[in-house]
Amino acid sequence: MVGESPGDASGYSLPWFSLCRCKTHHGCRNHPGCRRTKCPSILSFMRATQFTCMLLSYLIENKADKKKLVMKLKQLESSMSSGRKMFRLGNMVHALVAARRAAELPEVVPRLCLTASHLSRALYFVCDAVLWLRSVGLQPHVDKPKWHTWATKCYYCSLLMNLARDWYEISWRLEQAELEEKTKENCIWQKHGEELNGVKSDGLQSFLCQLFQILKRNPPLLLDLVKNLCDLSGPLDTLGIYKTNPGVIGFCGILSSLVGILTLASPHLKLKQ
Repeated sequence: MVGESPGDASGYSLPWFSLCRCKTHHGCRNHPGCRRTKCPSILSFMRATQFTCMLLSYLIENKADKKKLVMKLKQLESSMSSGRKMFRLGNMVHALVAARRAAELPEVVPRLCLTASHLSRALYFVCDAVLWLRSVGLQPHVDKPKWHTWATKCYYCSLLMNLARDWYEISWRLEQAELEEKTKENCIWQKHGEELNGVKSDGLQSFLCQLFQILKRNPPLLLDLVKNLCDLSGPLDTLGIYKTNPGVIGFCGILSSLVGILTLASPHLKLKQ
């Protein structure tokens, strides 16, 4: 199964033909009753349901008295996957718009990473749409395994670019923290001269402590990192890079979906694009 894109349910402005566009207010973003606001939430809950079914069916599939339940869970999982594909029609345009915006970012690394990520995601949505057309019988002769592999590769590339951007943000904050620490040490040396008796911590331990503090102080960065890492489990397994099982993929998918729902409920927790 192809993993889902990091920003399936949020993060893009919607084009005029989107299924989720507000029909009451043109260009509406915050109106609580419009479809534009509700659709990302629906997609997030459908995604969470899909991966919950995957995890549950994996946990009980070896129990002889649960075969009917496993079959129903797999059918629901398949229905959620197909339904999400239908709701995502037009997301290619969202990704292209986001890529154009990312190309205007002032900093080089975020500009390259996010532009490449959005373009890869646009290609993923193209493959996703083709697979949906086959699933509903409009294009029955489509080579499903080939398009499935292409979609996974595009999604995998998008995730790697997102993680590269996350690491850039972390590295920048680590450098800032190191500069602050050196400044404090210089102040102490100026005050106390050679009486400084503090013991420096081990390099790895110091790095991990700084990393923990940075992620603790920046919840949006932490949530984005967790979401991207969780989303990696699907394509890594599909492409044969690191084989896991449906249980791991389902658990990671649920965790990723919960993060997505959290950022929808609290937009300030979403990492700025």
